[in-house]
Amino acid sequence: MPDVVGSVGRRASPIACLILALASAASAQEPLTHPPSSPGFLTRYDFLVLLAGLDSNDNRFSWDAHVSGDLDVVDYVVGRASVLADYEVLMGNEQQLFDPNQGIYTLEVSGSFRAGPTEFAAVFDHVSRHLSDRANRRGIGMNVMGGRVLRRIPVGASTLDLRADVGWVVRRSFVDYTWRARIDLVARRPLTPRFGLLGRAFGETYGVNPMIAGREEQRGGRLEGGLRISGQAAALELFAGYEQVVDAYPLDRLPRRWAFGGFRVVN
Repeated sequence: MPDVVGSVGRRASPIACLILALASAASAQEPLTHPPSSPGFLTRYDFLVLLAGLDSNDNRFSWDAHVSGDLDVVDYVVGRASVLADYEVLMGNEQQLFDPNQGIYTLEVSGSFRAGPTEFAAVFDHVSRHLSDRANRRGIGMNVMGGRVLRRIPVGASTLDLRADVGWVVRRSFVDYTWRARIDLVARRPLTPRFGLLGRAFGETYGVNPMIAGREEQRGGRLEGGLRISGQAAALELFAGYEQVVDAYPLDRLPRRWAFGGFRVVN
C-alpha cells in the first residue's frame, strides 16, 4: 500500500503542475444557437482545457492534454470568420514518470455562411507534429483545404450538435495523406440547471497515396460519455471512453487503441 500511495503521489504532482500551466484555451467550432442580428467584431470565443489518462499497453502513451482557443473575429450576420489555435501534448513514461514525447499544433482559419439552421464553412488548417526530447530532423505536417457543415438539432430537452468536415491535403511533409473526412456528433441532456449528461461519437478517415508507404485508407474514431457540471463562468466535463488514433506516433504509421478517462473545462 505505501508503494501504491507513493506512486499516485508522484504521478499527481506533475499533473497538478500541468493543470496550473494550462491557463487559457478553446473548444472546436460548434453551431451558434442564437447568431447575432447585426455585424460585430470579436463576437465569440471558446476555450478548452483537457487532461485524460490513457489505458494503453504502449509506454509512450499514458496522458493526453489539450489547450485550445477558438475565436469569431467577425460575424457578418449571414456568416462568420473564425480562427482556431490548438496544442495537444501526448505523454508516456519511457524516460521518466511524466514524459512529454510529442506535440501537435493545429492552426485554422474559416469563413462561413448560414442557411437557416445549417452553417456551411470554407476551412484551411495547418497541422504540425513534433517529437519532444527526441532526435528528429524530419518535418511532419500537412495543410488541408476543404469544407464544413454545422447544425444543432433539438431533440426534446436534449440537443445534438453535428459537425462534418471533408478536405484535401494541399501540402504535406512525411505523411502520405491525400484527403481527410471527419464527422463529430455531440449530444447533451440537462438534468438540472447545474448538471447534465453528454455523449460524443467521432469518426475520421484519411485517404492515402499507396506509393509512399504501401498502405490503404486509415480510419480512427472515438466514443465517450460523461457528466457536465455548469459553473458561473465555465463548465467541467468528466468523461470516459475508447478510441482508435490514426498514426498515434508520428514516425510509426500505425494506429493505436486505448480506453481513457479525464476532464475538460469549457466556457
